[in-house]
Amino acid sequence: MNQTKIEAASLEERVDHLKQPSKRRKSNDTGRKSLADHAAFAIATCGVGLIPLAPGTWGSAVGVGLFLLLNSASAPLYSFAIRHGAPLASQLSFRNSLLLIFAAIVTFAGIWAGSKVERRTGLEDPGLVVIDEVAGQLLAYLLIPLSFSPWTLLAGFLVFRLFDIWKPYPIRKLEVLESGLGIMADDILAGLYAAVLLSILVTVNVLT
Repeated sequence: MNQTKIEAASLEERVDHLKQPSKRRKSNDTGRKSLADHAAFAIATCGVGLIPLAPGTWGSAVGVGLFLLLNSASAPLYSFAIRHGAPLASQLSFRNSLLLIFAAIVTFAGIWAGSKVERRTGLEDPGLVVIDEVAGQLLAYLLIPLSFSPWTLLAGFLVFRLFDIWKPYPIRKLEVLESGLGIMADDILAGLYAAVLLSILVTVNVLT
């Protein structure tokens, strides 16, 4: 009778253990990766996610570089648009439209890639996934003027890192969303918070 009670207690402990939440999920990694798997890892890591020291910071640095490329590319594209009837006063709107479109593409790609990497690794929000930092950092520059200084770039980088690490309400709440959506959503909101604060800092600097 005592042996039966011990076995029953042991079974209950195993069931309770299985019910406890865990950061590790069941991995689908069979050792063989498809072309889609390789593409997902490349997109999710953005070439820097496997750097052992502060991969998220490196991901933000990639976002800064992409913003500079988009900002440079917007000038010839705007000139082309002007020749085809675009209004002269729409250059800032044109640049920001490109930025939003590209950030949306990065976000949707990140949701797909992040979900796939989570399933392959069995980890929830694995550290090697940094495309969320890339998207958030791009959005951090959404409200800055066309003419900006290197200090504005640096301030945007630091402000985004602050919100990404601090995660004020309700940023942290978004982490519970499923798979790639949860990976991307909190950094998207952190980027929007950073954009507002950076806009305030730039305005104060202009007025003082």
